[in-house]
Amino acid sequence: MTGYGKAEINLENANFTIEVKSLNSKQIDATVKMSSIYRDKEIGLRKLLSEKLQRGKIELSIWREKSESSLNFTINKEAIKKYHEQIDEIRKELGYLPSFLNENGIFRDIMQTMVHLPNVMIKGEEKSNENEWGEIAKGVEIAIKDLLQFRLDEGKKLENDIISRVKSLTSLLSEIAPFAKHRLEKVQKSLNEKLAEIESKNIDENRFEQELVYYLEKQDITEEQVRLDAHLKYFTETMNTDSPNGKKLGFIAQEMGREINTIGSKSSDADMQKIVVHMKDELEKIKEQLLNIL
Repeated sequence: MTGYGKAEINLENANFTIEVKSLNSKQIDATVKMSSIYRDKEIGLRKLLSEKLQRGKIELSIWREKSESSLNFTINKEAIKKYHEQIDEIRKELGYLPSFLNENGIFRDIMQTMVHLPNVMIKGEEKSNENEWGEIAKGVEIAIKDLLQFRLDEGKKLENDIISRVKSLTSLLSEIAPFAKHRLEKVQKSLNEKLAEIESKNIDENRFEQELVYYLEKQDITEEQVRLDAHLKYFTETMNTDSPNGKKLGFIAQEMGREINTIGSKSSDADMQKIVVHMKDELEKIKEQLLNIL
């Protein structure tokens, strides 16, 4: 879900920089930052982000830089006159010499100062321009497309990493088989040795055989091995589908974890436990990577 996209639009009156950022999130959470003159477009932009990006914490920013030729300022003539009248009264009261005045009787460079006085320069009200917005909308589409490509590139890296770990789990599962068989033989032998020390006349042979079979079945991990193998194959098949499958893969990974935990709880062999620990480590890394997938 992580990604970044950018587009730049250069128009006659203004230049625009459009950025789209995406971070991991269970749901779609979109925010839009742009000039207030286009606030009526925000709902449409949120809908577009939701349709195109589906999940993630999304932030769309549209930066507007106006060109000098488009600056919309007017001079407040009435304010200039008022300021000039007051300045002229001060000049008369203080009696400044004519050498301080220009040919129009105004203090030298006074106009340069007056334009910076309050309420002299009036900024015109900005209005939205549909033609301008049409170009901005195209830029948003370009930025989103750029982000989607970023996601695809990152997704390919994640896919390769996850596939290698699934293969590792499959390999580790095959390594468990001989240990599992040897473990049952070891358990059975240990039970027989202990029972040999007990007076056989006090033992019901039929009941003993039933209890022994039940105990060995409880220790058997064949079903867990079969289910885990099926989960691994289903996980790989799901990865190869075109539709977003991050959540589904997460559910399959949970089932894989249950089987691995059960195998570990039934294991009484040190070498077998080492393999189970390795499997848990690989599965946790897979789960971490799944958080980045739609």
